[in-house]
Amino acid sequence: MEKDNVCINCYNQVDKVAKLLKLGQAELDILTIPKRILTFSFPVKLDSGDIRYFTGYRVQFNDARGPTKGGIRFHSEVNLEEIKTLAFLMTLKCAVVNLPYGGAKGGVMIDPKRFSEEELEKISRGYIREINNFIGPDMDIPAPDVNTDAKIMAWMLDEYEKLKGRHIPAVITGKPIPLGGSKARDFSTSIGGAYVLQELADTFDMKLKKTKIAVQGFGNVGMNIARILHEWGYKVIAVSDSKSGIYNNKGLDIKEVIKHKEKTGQLLKFKNSKVISNEELLELKADVLVPAALEDQITKKNADKIKAKLILEMANRPITPEADEILLDKKIFIMPDILANAGGVVVSYFEWVQNSQNFYWSEKLVLERLKIYMTDAVKALSKVCTDLKCDMRESLYINAVKKILEAERLRGNLR
Repeated sequence: MEKDNVCINCYNQVDKVAKLLKLGQAELDILTIPKRILTFSFPVKLDSGDIRYFTGYRVQFNDARGPTKGGIRFHSEVNLEEIKTLAFLMTLKCAVVNLPYGGAKGGVMIDPKRFSEEELEKISRGYIREINNFIGPDMDIPAPDVNTDAKIMAWMLDEYEKLKGRHIPAVITGKPIPLGGSKARDFSTSIGGAYVLQELADTFDMKLKKTKIAVQGFGNVGMNIARILHEWGYKVIAVSDSKSGIYNNKGLDIKEVIKHKEKTGQLLKFKNSKVISNEELLELKADVLVPAALEDQITKKNADKIKAKLILEMANRPITPEADEILLDKKIFIMPDILANAGGVVVSYFEWVQNSQNFYWSEKLVLERLKIYMTDAVKALSKVCTDLKCDMRESLYINAVKKILEAERLRGNLR
């Protein structure tokens, strides 16, 4: 096997689990070598009339449990190794919440802010033309990711259906509702994380009005989880965006914070609040810390300063491995991202089911079913954690890896 095909980061991720489960080389190969890697370039005529070539990727990591599932991101730092790692993590995420999917990821190496809407549409359609023979409702189902949204999914769906000559809404999820999107999809990641926290509340004796929560990141995920937890009665004492943060130990009125941000474009100058930095927010004395911004926010440099009792990882990989060890030594409970932010892919699964049946659900039904998936996964992981006396991240990996390898074994691909 060519070295370039191996996911180096995946080796690092499964190292502990490999030792605990005594995995052989064939099992390690399944967990570190993607099933299919697509790398391609495609031309787009820009508004200026110039032709520019863009580099795109799609990695389908493992499909033993079902068709692969994963987002498409538009970002200037997209690269193949990152896409491999994210496809691997999607494989684990789908297994953890017991979806009949494998994992995939895709991306285009661009800074979307530098292109007009017309150019982004051409790029989106060009990307789908390159991968159209490798995706489908029973093969690989893309979705939105960083810098992509329902509008871009609509363009991609339209291009795919033009190529195939018929309506196939189940090929892509995260679509606008008029084109077959699911209700609650736009805040599903956030409410899924809130359900996870709710399930943990009894374990940590967290009382609604007394539990203090700090949320780093005020994009779609951070804003919505802050809003939901505030509506439920939790005391959200701090929030931040990329520019600054605000803090009030007695609690912020998140609905008013959202109105202020929409009106002014910033969190600064919100009434009855103190200005803090992102770094200061992470180090606040809060019961729950919710990193919902970028990766690598808690590192070995600041891990020892974290005072929260529980960390709910709503961002992808917000804690470095070195920081993870420090936090565990401090007896801080960490709910890993692979489960904490899995609400999005669960509702994507619901969208796929609705598209396949051509029968659509109410928001109430979507949320009821999402809660069942999220809370069942927490209970299953907690049992593994107790039985094996390991931390939650290890139990999550063990749970997912066992499911993936069991599917491969049943197919006759392992002995």
